[in-house]
Amino acid sequence: MNRTVSASGLTLRLGGTTVLDDVSFRLDGGVTGLLGPNGAGKTTLLRVLATAVPADRGAFTALGHDPATAAGRLALRRSLGYLPQDPGFHPDFTAFAFVDYVAILKEMTDRGARHREVRRVLDEVGLSDVRGKRVKRLSGGMRRRVALAAALVGGPGFAVLDEPTAGLDPEQRMRFRDLVARLGEGRTVLLSTHQTEDVATLCHRVIVLAGGRVRFEGTPAELTARAAGRVWSSAGRAPGARAGWRTAAGSFRNVGDPPEGADLLEPTLEDGYLIALDDTAAEATAR
Repeated sequence: MNRTVSASGLTLRLGGTTVLDDVSFRLDGGVTGLLGPNGAGKTTLLRVLATAVPADRGAFTALGHDPATAAGRLALRRSLGYLPQDPGFHPDFTAFAFVDYVAILKEMTDRGARHREVRRVLDEVGLSDVRGKRVKRLSGGMRRRVALAAALVGGPGFAVLDEPTAGLDPEQRMRFRDLVARLGEGRTVLLSTHQTEDVATLCHRVIVLAGGRVRFEGTPAELTARAAGRVWSSAGRAPGARAGWRTAAGSFRNVGDPPEGADLLEPTLEDGYLIALDDTAAEATAR
């Protein structure tokens, strides 16, 4: 089975602003995390990959399908699970009816088989007991899980998940991680998130997007290594740090260019991400 998703030179301007700027990457199955600050272009990139909007330039293929052709676009959509930031719920739909509606759009015409699949994915996200409730009566976290269930219906070969843990409590996030880890076995998942902990726990690859451009692509360990020698502890706030915060122990954890003799700390993925963004900002200033 072809699990590759490959993008080359994706460029898109919206309202006179370049939102995606020559974006290229390759996914070869498993779970890849997409990190980036607000306004980085993450949601726009996911919409392009979900065939919701076309890029102005560049191309991509997913699972052997080329969405530049009508046949390729249809084939990709049949293999796609897409969780957008705003799922567009009809407020009078029940959780079951909403997921069933998405299953119908995915051309699941056998009513009995379709309803079994709807019950399966609702159970998978822990919503079996509220499947008859109207969406407008559900909490924000539950609505997010309904949308996730809709994205998982039919067992997609390529899942595009935009901020799937938004609104989930810690217990729900743990359940989500187990679900996505299993989804990544034999499939390709692209997960956009602000939670570096989710990426460190789930993802074997990570892409950092900032200013519409790919600033890093590699493993979480390689991103973490970018902060090696650039994280240190101090008794007070370090004036030269690019980022710093007081820890529970009372000391300060600093990220940036440490002074000579600094008490260096083991970096985390979050530190590497901050360094990648800081280096990007420094490059932009230099230009």
